[in-house]
Amino acid sequence: MKIAVFPGSFDPITIGHVDLVLRALPLFDQIVIAIGVNSQKQTLFPLEQRLDWLRKVFEGEPRVVVDQFEGLTAHFCTRIGARYLLRGLRNASDFDYEKTISQLNQIVGDGIETLFLISQPAYSHISSTIVREIIKGGGDASPFLPEGLSVR
Repeated sequence: MKIAVFPGSFDPITIGHVDLVLRALPLFDQIVIAIGVNSQKQTLFPLEQRLDWLRKVFEGEPRVVVDQFEGLTAHFCTRIGARYLLRGLRNASDFDYEKTISQLNQIVGDGIETLFLISQPAYSHISSTIVREIIKGGGDASPFLPEGLSVR
């Protein structure tokens, strides 16, 4: 079974994340969207809320599983039998950062492969960081969120 892990904080999930998962689904038997829990990182939304959003967004897709983990992503992949990581690239800065992380994951994860998908142009400007800033500033973030997702 070909299992990929799509790790992140998903604070909040965006339409860019959803597009990435839907485009990657034909390549894998299962995609595990996994929220990495880092006690040092301050999030805007609580873990349970983010897990609920992910479950709601992908409730009609049985090949998408939602999970959470602590520690190294590569160790989580080993634990669940995933041999692939899924990552999105919006720009050259993303590539430089993700390339380094993927090389480290390949060593720590005993050969785990990272699949990079380039963001569609319509989504390349969207990041959870930007969406959080819009929300914190009292703006309307709905154009960047999956349909039916309310963050208020």
